[in-house]
Amino acid sequence: MLPSSSPAPPPDADGAPWSEAASSAALRHYRSLPEKGKPQGRESTVLAAFLLSSPQDPRNPTVLSMATGTKCLGAARLSPRGDLVNDAHAEVIARRALLRHVYTEIGRNAPPEWLVASGDGVRWRLRDGHSLHLYITQLPCGVMPVPPSASMSTREQLVSTNGCSDVDLVQRKPGRGDTTLSMSCFDKITRWSIAGIQGALLSHILEPLYLSTITFGQSPDGALQGFSIEINIEKVLDARLSSVHSKLPASFRIHKPQFFEAPVPPKEFQQIAGDEAPLTCGYSICWNKSGLHEVVLGTTGRKQGTSSKAACLPSTESRLCKRRLLEAFMSLEHPLVAKFKCEHLSYRAIKDMAYEYQQTLELLKKAPFFSCWRAKPASLDLFVV
Repeated sequence: MLPSSSPAPPPDADGAPWSEAASSAALRHYRSLPEKGKPQGRESTVLAAFLLSSPQDPRNPTVLSMATGTKCLGAARLSPRGDLVNDAHAEVIARRALLRHVYTEIGRNAPPEWLVASGDGVRWRLRDGHSLHLYITQLPCGVMPVPPSASMSTREQLVSTNGCSDVDLVQRKPGRGDTTLSMSCFDKITRWSIAGIQGALLSHILEPLYLSTITFGQSPDGALQGFSIEINIEKVLDARLSSVHSKLPASFRIHKPQFFEAPVPPKEFQQIAGDEAPLTCGYSICWNKSGLHEVVLGTTGRKQGTSSKAACLPSTESRLCKRRLLEAFMSLEHPLVAKFKCEHLSYRAIKDMAYEYQQTLELLKKAPFFSCWRAKPASLDLFVV
């Protein structure tokens, strides 16, 4: 097995303070946002937030991006124009909002506070002493949750809660009717532990960004006595990552986040089955620290309030869709981006030219666990801006 890189634990990581600090920061910021897009009545949703800790104030993390959401588009609704948000699960939207924030930080005249020039003098990297963290109000879809009682087996709970059927293989997200092509959030988190959260485009100008911790809200049903959810998830992640035996490119490594359990989140984030079927909010709130704040309808992939007549207008596109993220990348005044501006390359071609990142993905596909990972059709990424 490859040597892994485990992050240094945050202050008081062995107890409640860190998990409470992460969840409090995320929930406090969520409460400060307007009501637009938040669950109404019996609706519930999932909240995810990416946070930054610094050596100056390690116990008071800063929220860099935040999102809510539980929906994703079926295969028949995917667009070859890159103008839709295909996956509106909270973890995925929060990551895209974080990427948008990175573009803004790098594009400013003043140096970003948490990114510094890397050793090659061309790319950026995370500043020493700073760490990235993820908070989610519940376990990410695709991970085996703890059974709420001894009478329900783990596999029964796995299928009924997360719509997945086999913990040994990557999973597509469940959908109603049309099959989705989006992999589960825990599968994506597993990939982030090797390829980083920055994606292909940012890999041209940014060294891999890895998560130090992932904190999730406790289930209101609790766990079986003597069963540690954190240890269970760490074992599942270890088993997945141990299937990677190939030597990774120099910038990449296996980087295992630490898992922590936070207090039970507020009721609007609790999907509790009862006499009435639970209702999930169809909207996704998208926010980041550099000014992004919009609401996307997860079942259409466009901004809230889009009419059928305006369904294809650029004004209805989220700033987190592929096309808008590519525009943000191409707008950067950076020597490694300048070479793409004159060549009129497609989104797919520019991603493919992030050679070390793509090499890492290819090595992952050769590992037993990741061999069933099915990428979306390349034809969906042939658009240009």
